[in-house]
Amino acid sequence: MEDFGELTGLLAAWGDGDPAALDDILPLVFEELRKIAKAHMRKESPSHTLQTTGLINEAYLKLAAQRHPEFKNRGHFFAIASKMMRRVLLDHAKGKLRDKRGGGAVHVELEDIHVLTKERSEEILALDEALDRLSAVDPMKCTIVEMRHFGGMTVEETAKVLNVAPITVMRHWNFAKAWLRRELGNKCSEID
Repeated sequence: MEDFGELTGLLAAWGDGDPAALDDILPLVFEELRKIAKAHMRKESPSHTLQTTGLINEAYLKLAAQRHPEFKNRGHFFAIASKMMRRVLLDHAKGKLRDKRGGGAVHVELEDIHVLTKERSEEILALDEALDRLSAVDPMKCTIVEMRHFGGMTVEETAKVLNVAPITVMRHWNFAKAWLRRELGNKCSEID
C-alpha cells in the first residue's frame, strides 16, 4: 500500500495545478487501481474487449483531464477512480447498445461477436441512472455502492478508505441495495 502522506501531498499539489505531481501519483496508486479495475471487470463478460490495464488507463486519462481536482483524501481519490472506471465501462456499454441498434454497422463473422447483449447494456444503463439518482439523494451511499459493488472492496476496506466504522458501511450498503432494488424493479439483477 502506498505511503499515505506522500500520496496526500501529491494529490494536493496536483489540485493546486502542479502537472508533475500527476506523474508521481500513478506508481503509488497503480496496484490499488488494478484491484479496483479487476473487481469491475469480474462483472463483465469474459469476452469483453477492454482489459484491466486498458480500464485503468482509460480511467486515469479521465482523471488526468481534470484541471484542478479537489480530492479530500486518498479514499476520495479511489472512489472517484472507481467511478471513472464505471463511466468507461458505461460508455463501452452505450457504444455496444448503439451498435446493436444499427449505428456503425459492420459485417463481422459469428465467432467474432462479443457477448454484451442488448438486455445487458440496458441493465447497465438502468443501474447507472439509478446510481445517479441515489447520488443526488445520498452521495455517501452511492460511493459505498461504487466501492463495494464496482470496486470489489470488502466492508472493512471500504470503512478504512472512507474513515468510518464497518457497521456504518453495512448500514449504508443495505439501505442502498434496498433502494436500488426498489428503483430498478426487474430491470437489473446486478445488485446482490
